Amino acid sequence: MKQLIFVILICLSFGGSAQNQSNWLSFRGNSELTGCTNAEIPKAPKLLWTYKTGDAIKSSPIISNGTVYVGSNDGKLYAITSEGKLKWTFDAKTSVEAAPLYLDGNIYFGSLEGKFFCLNASSGEERWEYTTEGQISGSASWFYSSEEKKKRLLFGSYDYFLHCVDAKTGKGLWKYESNNYINGAPACNGKIAVFGGCDGFIHQVDVKTGLVKDTLNAGSYIASSTALDGQKAYFGNYDGLFYCADLKAGKVLWQKEGGMSFLGSPSVNKDKVIIGATNRVVYCYNKKTGDLIWQYKTKGKIEGSPVITKNSVLIASGDGRIYQLNLNTGAKIWSYEIGRAIVSTPAVIEDMIVVTAMDGRIYAFGKK
Repeated sequence: MKQLIFVILICLSFGGSAQNQSNWLSFRGNSELTGCTNAEIPKAPKLLWTYKTGDAIKSSPIISNGTVYVGSNDGKLYAITSEGKLKWTFDAKTSVEAAPLYLDGNIYFGSLEGKFFCLNASSGEERWEYTTEGQISGSASWFYSSEEKKKRLLFGSYDYFLHCVDAKTGKGLWKYESNNYINGAPACNGKIAVFGGCDGFIHQVDVKTGLVKDTLNAGSYIASSTALDGQKAYFGNYDGLFYCADLKAGKVLWQKEGGMSFLGSPSVNKDKVIIGATNRVVYCYNKKTGDLIWQYKTKGKIEGSPVITKNSVLIASGDGRIYQLNLNTGAKIWSYEIGRAIVSTPAVIEDMIVVTAMDGRIYAFGKK
């Protein structure tokens, strides 16, 4: 019988395995950070297993070839089998809040000590590390350099810089300096990297040169990541404003207010954009016009990001519950109460959902 595993991590394509319904290889599922999958999940998944780490979990999980990878505040990166058994751990010495990235048989992630690691995905053996001058809270993205025929990694740090390093060697290639901390992951379409930060601007950076192409005033600092959809970017700020911007024109197309603060990242599909806010509400907008399609109120503030599946939306809340909502109406299909706040993003593949929580556990749900 097929298993659907939903692992929730709670606290506040890609070579080797292609990004598809069987793999969730990065924080938001792809380098554009759209948070979408065509995978189907059951309407009432059952708890299959849990795995306890040594501290609370803020890191979001990823899944490659049936293995779940996730960081913990205990300073370790964990590799867990689809049956919930420990495969290996790597001691990063300091809390790992950023979701890892799988690429070409390697796992890449940063720590709050400011170190960025490359590990062998099968064994957990360290291949290289790169040091920044500030904590790394956001996940990495990657792109392919056609000129050098090599893959590059992008990630931000509290040293104010967006870093670009060679994926194979860990050699630093360029750094782009913003004006404050960078919290979220950079979105990348292969030509530009787009990110916000505590300086209150959306930055567009040429990934070949590391030079700025444009900036856009976001009104207040941005604690999460931007979702890219063609030339459009979707993002929320700390003052509760949610934006759709045309990057090519350098202007805001529409904006909405009332979310108190947006600490998570949006999900975008062919016609909808969905995001949760600290006022406990999940919002679904028409991505072209900004018209509100539906909203759903949870019982706690939402700090994590939603995932759009084929027919539903998955989102975790500070009320300690994971919710499955109807994609078209926002009606609740299913929820499960863990009892401790969830601030991470689910990893979702066909017949597998993975989530974690502030109690330090990884939770797997599916068909029994």
